[in-house]
Amino acid sequence: MNDIFMRNVLKKRECAEYILRIIMEMKDLQVVDHIVQKDYKNLQGRSAILDCVAKDDKDKRYNVEIQQESEGASPKRARYHSGLLDMNTLNPGQDYEELPESYVIFITRDDVPGKGLPIYHADRVIEETGDMFGDGAHIIYVNSSIQNEDTDLGRLMHDLHCKNADEMYSEILSKRVSELKETEGETGSMCEALEELMKEMRQECEINERRKTAKALFQRGMSIKEIAEVISEKEATVESWLEAAGR
Repeated sequence: MNDIFMRNVLKKRECAEYILRIIMEMKDLQVVDHIVQKDYKNLQGRSAILDCVAKDDKDKRYNVEIQQESEGASPKRARYHSGLLDMNTLNPGQDYEELPESYVIFITRDDVPGKGLPIYHADRVIEETGDMFGDGAHIIYVNSSIQNEDTDLGRLMHDLHCKNADEMYSEILSKRVSELKETEGETGSMCEALEELMKEMRQECEINERRKTAKALFQRGMSIKEIAEVISEKEATVESWLEAAGR
């Protein structure tokens, strides 16, 4: 499951819609708008590029993230993505009650929550009563390491890991993968995608090494300020890396 390649798959509305239908268990879900790799701005703080953001015909919003590394799918990152969706939804003057229901969905290579389940639904709950808080914000983790081909979700996870389009269960995903890999258009758009893939892989490797260095230095007793000076990075960035790694 290559995250860069999957982003190219998600550029096709039908593919994003199919994936959401399976995860949400809503066969009639209709995606009316979606965008891939959009930079969601936070004028007062950190912005983020979200893999895929979709809106359905009920005005619900979905952020689908494909993550290879567990550190990139931390609960706090999911929380931040949820907040960014909200901040980029309401226009000035709109009432808070107009916030649409939102879902942040992390499809991960490994079992991030670590409980051996294929899917996890996280919602705010009132501790004293056990009732749902009902703020309309939902977080879902999908564990792609479980590929039980007796279930729709398991077959989807199989397809997301499948390198051969002919071996996929979904005709929709199979067709898209074939378009990317085997058609004449491969020469143009796919070459650009591969160039982007190589560039992003190099950047991710560099960032991962810097994260590991920051964590190692922190464990040796260095302060965030000292670490930032050593690796030539902003203190806020170092702090966010350490928080994602659980310090």
